[in-house]
Amino acid sequence: MAGVSRRDLAPTAALVGVTAIWGSTFVVVKDAVAKMPVTDFLTWRFGIAGLVMLALRPRSVAALGRTGRRHGFLVGLALGTGYLLQTLGLQHTTAAVSGFITGMFVVLTPLGAAVLLRKPPGRTAWVAVALATVGLGLLSLHGLGVGTGELLTLGCAGAFALHIVGLGEWARHSDAYGLAVVQLLTTAVMCGIVAVPGGLVTPPDAGVWGALALTALAATALAFVVQTWAQAHLAPTRVAVIMTMEPVFSGIFAVAVADERLGLRALGGAALVLGAMLLTEVGSPPPQVERLEV
Repeated sequence: MAGVSRRDLAPTAALVGVTAIWGSTFVVVKDAVAKMPVTDFLTWRFGIAGLVMLALRPRSVAALGRTGRRHGFLVGLALGTGYLLQTLGLQHTTAAVSGFITGMFVVLTPLGAAVLLRKPPGRTAWVAVALATVGLGLLSLHGLGVGTGELLTLGCAGAFALHIVGLGEWARHSDAYGLAVVQLLTTAVMCGIVAVPGGLVTPPDAGVWGALALTALAATALAFVVQTWAQAHLAPTRVAVIMTMEPVFSGIFAVAVADERLGLRALGGAALVLGAMLLTEVGSPPPQVERLEV
């Protein structure tokens, strides 16, 4: 098996850091969305992140050029669609089932890469995908039926897979910062369109504003710039497997901050996800993809 190249170490470590940030926000986001609608929270979160980033580098979007802006818009559509379908699905299924099905992007990403990029993953990648999927099931699943909520959430997983595939290809040709700004503002507008008919709710207290500040600046602005940069250097399937570390970190922070307990089942699931990530690092060749034209 091929070893881990030094070129891949930095983006891999950066992406693991992003999943740690996302995992750390579950506790604060859970409290915040209990006080305001999820779509309103997402509108504020992505809107603040995108506008702050644009204020810091006002010319970043213009510098992308027409092609770069179009690519940012398309991956933003995929990202926004994923979040909205996940939110709608949660109205008809449990959070645990939603978490598991959302995590199925780890399976759909290599399928998408094979179809869109004409580059099917190797055997090692598929083994890692299988391990990650079983690990996600152990972490979150306690029974699964198929209904409206599950189908909507599966659509969410497909949208997130498209986001990973598209971003992995187009980030190679565009500035990561500008590309992140466009996709975040696109997502904010999409969530706002859904939220506005019911009246866009202002965050009700300092605690929710604090949750927004954390998620907008750290878990959105910083995280998506880092993800965009990292995906310019890593194959989509490897990215998908690494991103399944998010529920692992979520469990770690739940134990550390919320005094929750992880049973043997959850610990076994976390071990499988970690094993899958390590397998992609020691067994995957450097990414070689065909250009995706849109």
